[in-house]
Amino acid sequence: MPKFAANLTMLFNEVPFLDRFAAAAEAGFDAVEFLFPYPYKAEELAERLSAHNLKLVLHNLPAGNWEGGERGIACLPDRKGEFKEGVGRAIEYARALNVPQLNCLVGIPTAGVDRDTALATIVENLTYAAGELKREGIRLLVEPCNSYDIPGFALNRSAEALDVIAKTGSDNVFLQYDIYHMQRMEGELAATIKKHFAKIAHIQLADNPGRNEPGTGEINYPFLFDLLDTLGYEGYIGCEYKPRTTTVQGLGWLRSAQQRAAELA
Repeated sequence: MPKFAANLTMLFNEVPFLDRFAAAAEAGFDAVEFLFPYPYKAEELAERLSAHNLKLVLHNLPAGNWEGGERGIACLPDRKGEFKEGVGRAIEYARALNVPQLNCLVGIPTAGVDRDTALATIVENLTYAAGELKREGIRLLVEPCNSYDIPGFALNRSAEALDVIAKTGSDNVFLQYDIYHMQRMEGELAATIKKHFAKIAHIQLADNPGRNEPGTGEINYPFLFDLLDTLGYEGYIGCEYKPRTTTVQGLGWLRSAQQRAAELA
């Protein structure tokens, strides 16, 4: 059965962020992920992880002014220096928190940056980051995001992300496949996962419409979980959804998945 990591940016948001580690452990998760560690000292995050026997499976590279609407800077040619500094900062946290992989949100091109320039800049920045992370034994991920939730985002489809990954020439860049984002942009979830499974290093989920928990929308998650089992997916699936009520009240999908796995074992 696939393993699940609580996305602490999205889940348990009825409690302060640093208290979400305890909430995740109490709810039965053994792993977590979140967008950014940078507002906190690495030591206090490590303490929360250790206290609750949790693994941190993922966080993102610095993504610019998030509160101001930026969603990454890897596509911006005038901020390559800032991107490189962010890679170094992310590595410091990853070392302290024993994180095996870091995700790069590539961002929204600003006015005057044409698509070819944006893509070339992404390739250059990913190539740099992949090399720096490889020296530390950390995988680099790149995530396409849907254009409805993030208008103008530079990578919207699996093929676009895989194209820039190929152009880096690196064996240390992988696809972060967010089922919700890709259902909105392209569908063909099972076929895409099977076709590109070797390049998928991390998976995230939410149902559609609404970006709520599995079972609230149109995506057949029991089918996809069985598929991932068949393919031999060994990583965690990040639960990056907006609970329809509270996180704990909405975890029936997880209990059902665990029961189904036990029955099939």
